[in-house]
Amino acid sequence: MKDTYCYPAFFYFDDDGISIEFPDLPGCLSCAETEEQAVRNAREALGVHLYGMEVDGDAIPAPTSVRDLRPGEGGVTVMVDAFMPPVRDRINQKAVRKTVTIPAWLNREAEAAGANLSLILQNALKSYLGKEAPRV
Repeated sequence: MKDTYCYPAFFYFDDDGISIEFPDLPGCLSCAETEEQAVRNAREALGVHLYGMEVDGDAIPAPTSVRDLRPGEGGVTVMVDAFMPPVRDRINQKAVRKTVTIPAWLNREAEAAGANLSLILQNALKSYLGKEAPRV
């Protein structure tokens, strides 16, 4: 895994906005209303797409040289980079809802004590697994 990736993207300008695609990464798409937003959205799409490939163990292709690319009509090629450490951290820290079952008496006691069950469960799982938050 690399910390930084840089890929060419095609920005297609139309009356209703900007469409973004990455020729080397099928399915990595985005859109925007302004050029500034297009660069931000392209960077976000690239980071999330590459993160998914990393987690799935997919081979990440080398970027094609811009000299070898020709966007379709109305398109321009823009180099987009993604700095992966904050992307990985943000995705890994995303909360996921889990349903747990505890005895009613224990729930009453916990509520009376003002216990934060999510935090207690997180700490207990980290201790049980002997781990902190995972890093990809």
